Amino acid sequence: MEEAEEAKTKEEVFAAVEEQDVKFIGLWFTDILGRLKSVTISVSELETAFDEGMGFDGSSIKGFARIDESDMLAKPDPATFQIVPWRQKEDVVARMFCDILNPDGSHYEGDPRYILKRNLERLRVEYGYTFYLGPELEYFYFSDEKNPVVLDEGGYFDLMTLNAGSDFRRDTVLMLEAMGIKVEASHHEVSPSQHEIDLRYKDALTMADQVMTYRIVVKEIARQHGCYATFMPKPIFGVNGSGMHVHQSLFKGDKNAFFDLNDEYHLSDVGKKYIAGLLRHAPEITSVTNQWINSYKRLVPGYEAPVYITWARRNRSTLVRVPMYKPVKEKATRVEYRSPDPACNPYLAFSVMLAAGLAGLRNKYELPPPVEKDVYRLNEEERAKEGIKTLPGSLIEAIALTKRSELVRETLGDHIFNNFITSKLVEWDRYRVNVTEWELKEYLSVL
Repeated sequence: MEEAEEAKTKEEVFAAVEEQDVKFIGLWFTDILGRLKSVTISVSELETAFDEGMGFDGSSIKGFARIDESDMLAKPDPATFQIVPWRQKEDVVARMFCDILNPDGSHYEGDPRYILKRNLERLRVEYGYTFYLGPELEYFYFSDEKNPVVLDEGGYFDLMTLNAGSDFRRDTVLMLEAMGIKVEASHHEVSPSQHEIDLRYKDALTMADQVMTYRIVVKEIARQHGCYATFMPKPIFGVNGSGMHVHQSLFKGDKNAFFDLNDEYHLSDVGKKYIAGLLRHAPEITSVTNQWINSYKRLVPGYEAPVYITWARRNRSTLVRVPMYKPVKEKATRVEYRSPDPACNPYLAFSVMLAAGLAGLRNKYELPPPVEKDVYRLNEEERAKEGIKTLPGSLIEAIALTKRSELVRETLGDHIFNNFITSKLVEWDRYRVNVTEWELKEYLSVL
C-alpha cells in the first residue's frame, strides 16, 4: 500500500498553529448515528485539550450518556490536525478528531471512533494485519434542502458543458486535497444530479475520519454555490439511490493477504474466507451499514443496489464483487462490499464489515461459487434452487436480525449495541404511525 503520511505530533501541531496564525480549533467527534459534532476552543486552550481533554455534556449527544453520568472529555488526536479551508476568509480555523474519554481518563465505550480503534487493534494483535479501505460515496445536488429539485439531467460518466455539478465536484476535490485527502476519481452518476467522488485507499481509521470530512466538505461547497447536497440513500422515487461501495483488503506490511497469483480468481484463501464471512453475516450487519428507514428504499431490485447475497467478479448485481480492473496486480486486489450507503456511521460500518470478514477466517467458512448471471432476472424458485438469500427488506427486519447477533454485539460493545438498537426502534415507531402521501393517494378516495 501507499505509505501513510507522517502523523503530526503535538509539537508539530503547535508549530503549525503559530506558523499559520490559527485562532480557533474545532474538536470533532461523532454520535452513535454518525452525525458530526464539534467543540470549538481558542488556541490558548490547546495545551489543556492535549493534556486533559476538554469537558462537555455527554447527555446532550445522541446515544452517549445518561443525565447522571454526563461529564465527558474530548481529547484531540494530533495526527488529524488540518486547517479548515472554507473558514480562511475569517479567522484561521483548524480541526482535529477526538477520542472521547470518561472523567477518569478511560476510553468512553459510547465513542464510535474508539470502537473502530479497538477492533483494529484486535486485528493487529491477533493477525498482524492492517485494514485498508477505499469507499465510493454517491450523493445528490438539489436546489434546496426542502425539495428534491435536480440541477441536471446527466447520466453515468456524462460530460456536460452546462453541468453545474462538474464545477461543484471540482471545487470539492480541491478542498479535499487541501485538507490532505487524496481523491482517486470523480464523475457524474447514473441518476440526474447524482455524483460520486472516490477516495484513495487508506487505513480504516484514517478513512473513517476522511469520510466524515468528505461529507461536510461536499455540503459546504454546495452551500457556497447556493444549493444543497444530500447523502440520503433514496431521495427520488424511480431512479437509482446513493450507495457507498466499500473496497477493502487486509495487508501484512506490503503484502496483500487477499492476493494469490496462482488462484483462478487471484484470490488467496484468506480473501475467500473473508468474502464468505461477509456473505454469511451480511443480514445481521445491514442495520449498521444501512441504518436509516430510507436506506431500504434503495435496497430494492431494479436499481443496481444489491439485494441478493452473492458474490462475483464482473457481475454488478451481486452483494460482493472482486473487481477485475488489474487482475494480476497484487496491491489492486480487493473485495468490494456494495450494500452500504453514504449516510451510515463509517466507524461502526467499517467495524462490522471487518468483523464479518474475520469471522470467515476464524471459522474457516467455505466460499460458495460465484454467481455471474444477473440475479435480478432469476425468479424466486430459481434463487431458492441456487441457495441465494436476500438482505433484510426494511429497517425493522434488519434490527430484528442485529438484536440476535453476537457478532455485532461483540464488535460494537454493549453500550453502543443497546443504544443503537433503541434509537432505531424509536425511529421505526415514529415512521410506522406516520400517514404518508402515498397512503393518502392510494386509499383516501377508494376506502
